[in-house]
Amino acid sequence: MELNPKMLPEGDVEGLYVHVPFCFHKCHYCDFYSITRQSRDRMVGFVDLVLREADLWIGGGPSVKPRTVFFGGGTPSLLEPELLGRMIGAIRETFAGELSEVTLEADPETVEVGKAAAWIRAGINRVSFGVQSFSDRELVAAGRMHRRADIYRAAGILRAAGVGNISFDLIAGLPFQTTESWKESLEELGRLSPEHVSVYLLEVDEGSRLGLEILQSGTRYSAGAVPNEDAMADFYETACAFLAGLGYHHYEISNWAKPGFESKHNLKYWRREAYLGFGAGAHSFSGTQRWANAHDAAAYAGAIDAGRLPAEQLEAVTRESALEEELFLGLRQLDGIDVGRIEREYGVALGARFQPLQSAGLVERDGDVVRLAERKLSVSNEVFVELMR
Repeated sequence: MELNPKMLPEGDVEGLYVHVPFCFHKCHYCDFYSITRQSRDRMVGFVDLVLREADLWIGGGPSVKPRTVFFGGGTPSLLEPELLGRMIGAIRETFAGELSEVTLEADPETVEVGKAAAWIRAGINRVSFGVQSFSDRELVAAGRMHRRADIYRAAGILRAAGVGNISFDLIAGLPFQTTESWKESLEELGRLSPEHVSVYLLEVDEGSRLGLEILQSGTRYSAGAVPNEDAMADFYETACAFLAGLGYHHYEISNWAKPGFESKHNLKYWRREAYLGFGAGAHSFSGTQRWANAHDAAAYAGAIDAGRLPAEQLEAVTRESALEEELFLGLRQLDGIDVGRIEREYGVALGARFQPLQSAGLVERDGDVVRLAERKLSVSNEVFVELMR
């Protein structure tokens, strides 16, 4: 079924995500859509398509009033600052709304003095760094292009340019990672003192080269040097204690922030607020439907050229699936979920659903609020599986 904006319910959409697919090369653990063949003409063409896609939403059902914009990828920092500025300017002109948070994902090796200053002028006020590790051995094994020294150099450039909101990503479970190297990465992160930190466990699935190699019991991409699940859980728990000691607020399973620096954009995902995704492979949510843009670049461009939204995998969100999302996404947030609100809105009783989990020490209940037990955060997926039975 073809997606038409007029099909969607009226309401404000305050979050925009732009998927920038360009990369130097594909990291061994990555399963996101990316393009490693680059040229300026290709990047200019990509920006043109994104802006034409945005125009297709004018006069539709939802009122698009963006307050947050997130440029993800891929490696968005590979785009010339002029092109990023052009997209931000067009978003301001096309849609009503005041942008309070504009995030750019960046790899350390792409940061330059002139680019950082241009990002600030374009309106970017938050940079999310794919640090992943401070160990050069781990970075090489993961297929990353940067090294430890690049992280320090890039962070200094951003601070000098006036970027006051920097986020670091770390991955627990990279090849050759040990308890000692993980602690060293955390300590070095602490020295640079970013406003926000994300810690992700290495995902093992067939969508990445490393994941497929592990599943096939192969040895390429240093698959045999990947820590086991127990070690990854220990790394995560170490990060929880370390970041708490530095005063970071643990507000979502994988995310910590200094007070007031929680990701405004990503909170929309966990709170089930509407957002639009632009670019090949980007996802969107209207409140009643979810869809993904065509992943194939030619199919994406063909739809735009034909004057239609490039949506694929259009899925209506049923009342049952909406309830499951409320529970799953709500429990990812450390503040927990308001069971009373959900019971009223969905006309259900959830006591029997939570009681076995509470008895098993997997969740804690305080009045109407249910949250994951603190000691079970490292095995949250197991809790979610039990909850959805």
